[in-house]
Amino acid sequence: MSSAESNFLAWLRKADHDLLNIENNLAAKEIPWDTICFHAEQAVEKILKAFLVHQGSDLSKTHDLVALLAQCVGHEASLNALETDCRKLTSYGVTARYPDDLFEPGEERWPRGRGGGLPSPPENPHTLTDRPLAFSNS
Repeated sequence: MSSAESNFLAWLRKADHDLLNIENNLAAKEIPWDTICFHAEQAVEKILKAFLVHQGSDLSKTHDLVALLAQCVGHEASLNALETDCRKLTSYGVTARYPDDLFEPGEERWPRGRGGGLPSPPENPHTLTDRPLAFSNS
């Protein structure tokens, strides 16, 4: 396994850990929505960085999902469709993290199930490294 491939898989393993945190917290009696928001932002950040590593790009030290996505779009234009979601997640991941911010997420903002903002949890969402990924080096 090459160093780049190993680094790619390491980023996906870290994203898996964030997804596992989300899954575990969604199963809690009292759901810490701020923590879920943070780990959702972190998971997407790591997946975008994995994509960039897979493409052979150098990583910038940023937590801004929109900036990371812009780098990804340079390799795969169709990813631009994720910009609105990345903008929201960047906001949720930062503003929900600290007590002095006015934003406090709650379940009413993301009702579960069809038609809501938060999907029902999949059976096993924390298995990114076990799935074939459709990244190409084109």
